[in-house]
Amino acid sequence: MQKGDERTGVRWYSGLTGYHGLVLAVAAAGWMFDTMDQWLYVLARQPAVAELLGKSPSDPEVTRYSGIVQTWFILGWATGGFLFGIIGDRLGRTRTMAITILMYAGFTGLSAFAQSWQQLALLRFLTGLGIGGEFAAGAALVAETFPAHARPTALGIMQACSAIGNLMAAVINLLVAPVYGWRWVFAIGFFPALLVFVIRLFVREPQRWEQARATGQHLGSLRELFSDPLWRKHTLIGVGLAAVGVVGFWGIGTWSPDLLARAINPTGDPALRPLVEECKSYAVMVQQVGAFFGMLSWAILAQRIGRRPTFALNFLLCLLIVPATFFLTTSFERALWLYPSLGFFTTALFAGYAVYFPELFPTRLRATGVGFCYNVARYLAAAAPYTFGALTAHYSIEWAATILSGVFLLGLLLLLVAPETKDKPLPD
Repeated sequence: MQKGDERTGVRWYSGLTGYHGLVLAVAAAGWMFDTMDQWLYVLARQPAVAELLGKSPSDPEVTRYSGIVQTWFILGWATGGFLFGIIGDRLGRTRTMAITILMYAGFTGLSAFAQSWQQLALLRFLTGLGIGGEFAAGAALVAETFPAHARPTALGIMQACSAIGNLMAAVINLLVAPVYGWRWVFAIGFFPALLVFVIRLFVREPQRWEQARATGQHLGSLRELFSDPLWRKHTLIGVGLAAVGVVGFWGIGTWSPDLLARAINPTGDPALRPLVEECKSYAVMVQQVGAFFGMLSWAILAQRIGRRPTFALNFLLCLLIVPATFFLTTSFERALWLYPSLGFFTTALFAGYAVYFPELFPTRLRATGVGFCYNVARYLAAAAPYTFGALTAHYSIEWAATILSGVFLLGLLLLLVAPETKDKPLPD
């Protein structure tokens, strides 16, 4: 961001054109449907895994194997982010977005036909490949298309739309699961593939990327990402920060539906399952409303006080809200009060990644760097869902969340060496 842009009172949308709006709408929709397909599994996993195992949803083995499937999904996400980040720099932002959207939509739809938990795990791994690759391409596209004064807010809006995708998943689960079952919930995940037609027809590659390619720069070089001391430092910091958020969200935050199911129906009474599914959907909705405002607030606050202070405040509040939510959620009514805060703070971090990571790397390495940081961190955090399930089986879901929330302390330590990018232009 050019020096002074954040202090002159210029509105973020000043000087933007209709094409800027189109790019933001497409990138936001791609990420929104991406997260919708993520959360379709979060909401459908308990009945899906229970049916595939032939066990009651309350059986501890269901939680265990749900964690295993989710771990394979995160491994796919990490692999896709790593590979498609490089492809995004070499092939282009829009082409990579189109490929990855087709992947995550197609394999989510095919999950409806799984006949075993192993098949479901494989399909979630393949879904993760597309989901991981889409973010790096979309974030690079927005960062390079928007002018400096509008970039943080535009990226914050793009990331905040992920909460709308999660909310859409909750609505789908509420309307579809009680009547048609979990298979149709997954089948609906295919429809985002239609967005590819809009991308291919109307969205062009950013001028920054075209110039980098025209001048013969070595695009998407993983070797340069680590051979240059500055980019290597930025990469390691980004991976560490992202790993904290992934553990906080996928290792803790996405277990909120299971927490509520245990609070409402601790004995696993089959007669209560329709009520449980309905309550889970409403609770996830309010959690995602909190997430939406959390991500927007992160982008706004980062423009005022800087990226590092905003991260620090976010980590501290996560340390408080996670244990409080898991220990105090003893009824549906309490969940409606506590889940918005859980969503606000644990998900706000991802707006930080959308804003901060593109500012750490030059154009020739931007998608590679963003993809590596945002997604390879999932290799480090892939064991978190399994660990959560194992801790829950041995202790309780409340103590599992409390133990894993200690990861936010690592985030605070990483900030001691992280660069501040406020008031600085994108590296060339």
